[in-house]
Amino acid sequence: MNKVLIVIDAQEDFTRGALRNEEAIKALPIIHNLVEYASKNNMQIIYTKDTHNDTYLDTQEGKNLPIPHCIDNTAGWRLCPEVEVNNTKVIYKQTFGYLHWDFIRQVANADEIWLCGFCTDICVSANFQTLKAALPEIPIVIIEDACAGVTPELHDAAIKVMKSCQAKILKFNELNI
Repeated sequence: MNKVLIVIDAQEDFTRGALRNEEAIKALPIIHNLVEYASKNNMQIIYTKDTHNDTYLDTQEGKNLPIPHCIDNTAGWRLCPEVEVNNTKVIYKQTFGYLHWDFIRQVANADEIWLCGFCTDICVSANFQTLKAALPEIPIVIIEDACAGVTPELHDAAIKVMKSCQAKILKFNELNI
């Protein structure tokens, strides 16, 4: 089976940086295990990186979330070292989801897509919705315990919404790997 693992915004600013989140820190070992499994089993791994610049506060997002984060080439923009592996594709996105067709083409032949990362209620759900709209017949699995939302309540709400939109919601130990 041709599976693709997409790790959404597992960056320093979402864990230990500007938008520090204890739930995200707790999810890092699970994401590490997913990446390790995917790497050993020759699964395609794609990382997304939230990427902003010095004009972030002038953007719609910056006006609604006035905390500069993931500024290009800063320490907070970097992937968390515990989840990074070599020879993987990195997509730099400037907002919640990623709409470029090269991304969709890269996963269009997958039999299943696995999603994990941060923030469940913003970027994970936006990327899920984008992929589901573009590739409605490919099953998408959200690895619930490898995600973290802005708050636990928003994480749970996003999981419920994605499930209602036909995501398969599993915990890492339910993946049969």
